[in-house]
Amino acid sequence: MLEILKKELNMFFSSLTAYIVIGVFLIVMGLFMWVFPDYSVLEYCYATLEQLFSMAPWIFVFLIPAITMRSLAEEKQSGTIEFLITKPIGLSKIVFGKYLASVLLIVFALLPTVLYYYTIYQLGSPKGNLDAGAVMGSYLGLFLLGAAYASIGLFASSLTKNQIVAFMLAAFLCFFCHWAFFYLSKLPVFLGSTDDFLQMFGMDYHYNSMSRGVIDTRDLIYFISFIALFLGLTIISLSSKK
Repeated sequence: MLEILKKELNMFFSSLTAYIVIGVFLIVMGLFMWVFPDYSVLEYCYATLEQLFSMAPWIFVFLIPAITMRSLAEEKQSGTIEFLITKPIGLSKIVFGKYLASVLLIVFALLPTVLYYYTIYQLGSPKGNLDAGAVMGSYLGLFLLGAAYASIGLFASSLTKNQIVAFMLAAFLCFFCHWAFFYLSKLPVFLGSTDDFLQMFGMDYHYNSMSRGVIDTRDLIYFISFIALFLGLTIISLSSKK
């Protein structure tokens, strides 16, 4: 598995993929945090990182599929997938190695945003007037959300040899799993006692819960189960090809 992980990371950083993904994420988040008047922290009367944690899921919907779309689709297109799945390392190790490489790239993209936290901390009046618990919970939620998106992207990449199709399918599934249940719950047929229950199936519900700074085991179990489900589906998809 470590060999697969190293191979994927080398492939990411030997090309422009990693640098473009991280650069685009930081530039877009920087624009929303400091430049665009409707979102800029400088236009607010209090110190907050709400812009980062509210906009990042939307950006992840496109950036993470861009990371994962080549993971297995490119292997299929080049014909090296047959070589991989016949090696005595097991399908699960192949999938986990590629998955961990994508997750590490997400971590590398998030690390520079700690500078935003430091800046907001210094800008607070008085200095340090920032809800650290909510920020830590939001960072954990954002990491788990990115990890869940990566599992979806890897699954989508296992279904096709076309990277563009893998990207579009992953972006759709990420959007659906995050927001679809929230919008469905607003339909008249679900109003009442069932709307909140339906929202619990969506990632948005659990992400917002963690963003309040309360780490609930139910939210952790949800994300871990979600990731395990899509990684399992990826293994099954590759097994069918084998």
